[in-house]
Amino acid sequence: MENSSKVSSSSSSSLFDELPRDKCWGKEFHQWEGFWYYLPQLEAAIAAKSHFEARDDDVLLASSMKTGSTWLKALIPSILSFEAEDDSDPLLKNHPNNLMPSFTVIFRENPNPDLSGMASPRLFRTHIPYTMLPESVKNSGCKIVYITRDPKDTFISLWHFLNKDAQPEDGYYPYPMTETFDKFCQGVRPFGPFHDHVLSYWNESLKRPEKILFLKYEEMKRDTKRQVKKLASFLGRPSLKDEELDKIVWRCSFDRLKNLDVNKYRIDPFLGTPYSPFFRLGIVGDWKNNLTAEMKERLDEITRNKLEGSGLFDLFHDRI
Repeated sequence: MENSSKVSSSSSSSLFDELPRDKCWGKEFHQWEGFWYYLPQLEAAIAAKSHFEARDDDVLLASSMKTGSTWLKALIPSILSFEAEDDSDPLLKNHPNNLMPSFTVIFRENPNPDLSGMASPRLFRTHIPYTMLPESVKNSGCKIVYITRDPKDTFISLWHFLNKDAQPEDGYYPYPMTETFDKFCQGVRPFGPFHDHVLSYWNESLKRPEKILFLKYEEMKRDTKRQVKKLASFLGRPSLKDEELDKIVWRCSFDRLKNLDVNKYRIDPFLGTPYSPFFRLGIVGDWKNNLTAEMKERLDEITRNKLEGSGLFDLFHDRI
């Protein structure tokens, strides 16, 4: 039986006190149904599971943290709002986060918000594992787009992002790489373990490919237009012409997004930090500049043990 089905406002505090705990990234994590959360994240996830009512035309972007989701937060709204005769571009004035609100933010601010006034199609994003999604998301026509990435690059991107306030010129990082890498390998990270998170969506995408589109960051980089065309078709926009797809790809390109004023100079109101760290390098293989040979072998072995036999291992195999 799922723990979340038994939680009430009066019992949640004592129940959380009984959960397994660990510390990393400067915060305490609680383990819930096999995954690790900061307590506010867990409370928001439980509230979303209890109260969110999906519509059939909703679109949910799901991912583990730092797997390329910012790119998808730009692409999905751009595809759905694109009109050839209308040259407006929402990315000029909005960081991609603002175009796809987060379950964690929405349900942290209000555990039972009224979302009925949002215009359709409603776009949301989440790092919640598949098992923790609201039942209305799983059982409705709501479409899910999932993006993943080589776990080695995922760790490096996460490490840099959570060290975004560090001063590299001073050689100071509040979250040392050796310690955080060890915790990542153990699965202790926001919404981790990484491999279990990926598998939770992969397995369901095999059963219902019309429901879940499973994307790989490396394939997105290797053949962007083809992957964007696949994404557009999944979202119900198969009629977009080649030149329209080209425009969307350009609008959402890493270099353009990184250099827009909104992303260079503005602050994320929820995190209280600049938007600029969301756009660091946007490349494949940066782990080679950061991980030792021993670290690479350790994480590769975990990936083999976790993913081999799932059909998903082959997506990573050429990188290992």
